[in-house]
Amino acid sequence: MSKSVFAASAALFASAGAALAGPYVNVEANAGWTGSDYNSTTTDLHVGYEGELGENASYYVQGGASVVSPDGAESDTVPSGKAGLGLGLTDNLGAYGEVSFLGSGDAGIDRGYGAKLGVKYNF
Repeated sequence: MSKSVFAASAALFASAGAALAGPYVNVEANAGWTGSDYNSTTTDLHVGYEGELGENASYYVQGGASVVSPDGAESDTVPSGKAGLGLGLTDNLGAYGEVSFLGSGDAGIDRGYGAKLGVKYNF
Protein backbone atom coordinates (compact mmCIF):
# COMPACT_ATOMS: atom_id res chain seq x y z
CA MET A 1 0.00 0.00 0.00
CA SER A 2 2.70 2.52 0.94
CA LYS A 3 4.56 1.80 -2.33
CA SER A 4 1.50 2.78 -4.39
CA VAL A 5 0.92 5.89 -2.26
CA PHE A 6 4.57 6.84 -2.74
CA ALA A 7 4.38 6.24 -6.51
CA ALA A 8 1.15 8.26 -6.82
CA SER A 9 2.63 11.11 -4.78
CA ALA A 10 5.82 11.11 -6.84
CA ALA A 11 3.84 11.12 -10.11
CA LEU A 12 1.66 13.99 -8.88
CA PHE A 13 4.71 16.00 -7.81
CA ALA A 14 6.52 15.33 -11.10
CA SER A 15 3.53 16.31 -13.22
CA ALA A 16 2.60 19.43 -11.22
CA GLY A 17 5.33 21.56 -12.80
CA ALA A 18 4.46 20.52 -16.34
CA ALA A 19 0.93 21.92 -16.06
CA LEU A 20 2.20 25.41 -15.28
CA ALA A 21 3.91 27.65 -17.81
CA GLY A 22 5.59 30.99 -17.37
CA PRO A 23 8.16 32.67 -15.16
CA TYR A 24 9.49 31.22 -11.92
CA VAL A 25 12.20 31.63 -9.28
CA ASN A 26 14.47 28.69 -8.44
CA VAL A 27 16.80 28.62 -5.41
CA GLU A 28 18.84 25.40 -5.27
CA ALA A 29 21.77 24.39 -3.08
CA ASN A 30 24.15 21.62 -4.21
CA ALA A 31 26.70 20.37 -1.69
CA GLY A 32 29.56 17.96 -2.38
CA TRP A 33 31.65 15.52 -0.35
CA THR A 34 34.52 13.17 -1.09
CA GLY A 35 33.98 10.31 1.33
CA SER A 36 33.20 12.10 4.59
CA ASP A 37 35.21 15.21 3.61
CA TYR A 38 32.97 18.21 2.80
CA ASN A 39 34.15 20.08 -0.33
CA SER A 40 31.75 22.94 -1.10
CA THR A 41 28.20 24.17 -1.64
CA THR A 42 26.97 26.04 -4.69
CA THR A 43 23.67 27.89 -4.26
CA ASP A 44 21.86 28.94 -7.44
CA LEU A 45 19.66 32.05 -7.32
CA HIS A 46 17.86 31.87 -10.67
CA VAL A 47 14.92 33.39 -12.49
CA GLY A 48 13.51 31.30 -15.31
CA TYR A 49 10.78 30.63 -17.79
CA GLU A 50 9.17 27.30 -18.72
CA GLY A 51 6.61 26.25 -21.26
CA GLU A 52 5.20 23.57 -23.51
CA LEU A 53 6.49 22.57 -26.94
CA GLY A 54 3.58 20.87 -28.66
CA GLU A 55 1.67 18.11 -26.91
CA ASN A 56 4.54 15.96 -25.61
CA ALA A 57 7.46 18.27 -24.89
CA SER A 58 8.45 21.08 -22.56
CA TYR A 59 11.38 23.43 -22.05
CA TYR A 60 12.91 25.74 -19.46
CA VAL A 61 15.64 28.36 -19.34
CA GLN A 62 16.95 29.95 -16.17
CA GLY A 63 19.83 32.13 -15.13
CA GLY A 64 21.17 34.41 -12.47
CA ALA A 65 23.89 34.13 -9.89
CA SER A 66 25.46 31.25 -8.00
CA VAL A 67 27.15 31.59 -4.65
CA VAL A 68 30.11 29.17 -4.58
CA SER A 69 31.18 28.39 -1.00
CA PRO A 70 34.26 26.12 -0.85
CA ASP A 71 35.23 24.53 2.45
CA GLY A 72 37.67 26.77 4.31
CA ALA A 73 37.75 29.50 1.64
CA GLU A 74 35.87 32.68 0.81
CA SER A 75 32.57 32.47 -1.04
CA ASP A 76 32.33 33.90 -4.55
CA THR A 77 29.25 34.99 -6.51
CA VAL A 78 29.40 34.13 -10.22
CA PRO A 79 26.97 34.10 -13.17
CA SER A 80 25.24 30.81 -13.98
CA GLY A 81 22.40 29.33 -15.99
CA LYS A 82 20.65 26.20 -17.27
CA ALA A 83 18.36 25.20 -20.12
CA GLY A 84 16.53 21.94 -20.57
CA LEU A 85 14.06 19.97 -22.65
CA GLY A 86 11.67 17.19 -21.68
CA LEU A 87 9.95 14.82 -24.08
CA GLY A 88 7.11 12.41 -23.33
CA LEU A 89 7.87 9.22 -25.25
CA THR A 90 4.93 7.17 -23.92
CA ASP A 91 2.42 7.59 -21.08
CA ASN A 92 5.02 6.20 -18.66
CA LEU A 93 8.37 7.01 -20.28
CA GLY A 94 10.03 10.38 -20.77
CA ALA A 95 13.43 11.67 -21.82
CA TYR A 96 15.16 14.85 -20.70
CA GLY A 97 18.31 16.84 -21.27
CA GLU A 98 19.97 19.85 -19.69
CA VAL A 99 22.95 22.08 -20.43
CA SER A 100 24.42 24.43 -17.83
CA PHE A 101 27.24 26.85 -17.16
CA LEU A 102 28.88 28.25 -14.05
CA GLY A 103 30.99 31.40 -14.40
CA SER A 104 34.18 32.25 -12.66
CA GLY A 105 34.96 35.34 -10.66
CA ASP A 106 38.65 34.98 -11.53
CA ALA A 107 39.83 36.18 -14.94
CA GLY A 108 42.35 33.33 -15.19
CA ILE A 109 39.87 30.51 -14.48
CA ASP A 110 37.74 29.06 -17.26
CA ARG A 111 33.96 28.93 -17.06
CA GLY A 112 32.56 25.47 -16.26
CA TYR A 113 29.98 23.70 -18.43
CA GLY A 114 27.77 20.69 -17.82
CA ALA A 115 25.29 18.48 -19.62
CA LYS A 116 22.98 15.67 -18.64
CA LEU A 117 20.68 13.30 -20.47
CA GLY A 118 18.28 10.82 -18.96
CA VAL A 119 15.11 8.82 -19.12
CA LYS A 120 12.43 8.56 -16.46
CA TYR A 121 9.87 5.78 -16.10
CA ASN A 122 6.74 6.44 -14.00
CA PHE A 123 4.99 3.44 -12.45
